[in-house]
Amino acid sequence: MHEGRFFDFQDVAKRLQLPGLSEMMTIDAILASGRLSSLLAVQNLTGNVQGLPVESVTLRSPILNPEKILLMAVNYRSHSKEWSQKDSTPTEPYLFTKFRNSLIGPGDPILLPKVSQKTDWEVELAVIIGKAGKNIPKKDAMSYVAGYAISNDISFRDWQFSTRQADGTTKLGLNWVKGKGLDSSFPLGPWLVTVDEVPNPHDLGISLTVNGKTRQQSTTGDMVFRIDSIIEYASKGMTLAPGDIISTGTPEGVAAFTGGPYLKDGDILEGTIDRIGTLRNPVRAE
Repeated sequence: MHEGRFFDFQDVAKRLQLPGLSEMMTIDAILASGRLSSLLAVQNLTGNVQGLPVESVTLRSPILNPEKILLMAVNYRSHSKEWSQKDSTPTEPYLFTKFRNSLIGPGDPILLPKVSQKTDWEVELAVIIGKAGKNIPKKDAMSYVAGYAISNDISFRDWQFSTRQADGTTKLGLNWVKGKGLDSSFPLGPWLVTVDEVPNPHDLGISLTVNGKTRQQSTTGDMVFRIDSIIEYASKGMTLAPGDIISTGTPEGVAAFTGGPYLKDGDILEGTIDRIGTLRNPVRAE
């Protein structure tokens, strides 16, 4: 995107003399092919660049088919305190996952499932992986980042914290798969902002409003584990692929620990991060 317009890939490919780029109509394909740096060279073009005004298009999730969606639990000091009710922070990263059924884009509705009465929000900075890597050392980790987006880790607290069993006798603990992974529970967007536009991802204001009322407000500097440490940890024994998403945790202010009302039909969620923009999603009953 450039000056409020989306590029026409065919025009870009012609100007950059990059055969095949015009067929790459998604960021997924561009990342997989290793052509992102070539596409960024558009910034150096002179003359008019063909494109479409941003307001004339419907945005989708910037990543459509990630191989992996990884999320950090309790990775802000403020959220750690509200989670545990005491001053304590994790001693090592804790990752969990969502699946592609959860992925939606800007403007797409977050569905309130019939099976949950406690649907919650968590605004987060999402890191998009730009190239494949395994056992990545911390000193090299940031070179694997293609860019950033805003995510919302929609959570179903009555499932996540449930220990109910059919026979009523056995407790297995937290149910993170159902508590985090129901349909439409991972809004992502409003676009991918490349690393050159975000010189310091750990110095960004991050906030979330529900119907215009601020529920979360902090900075990414409150992260317990920074992005390089997260990538090093995530890649131990597991290959990170282009287009993989790592969501880096949320600050304090979620409904579960503040007494705030859980989401209801008709609510509007807006997550904002400096240098990226605002991710807006309506809430709809299933």
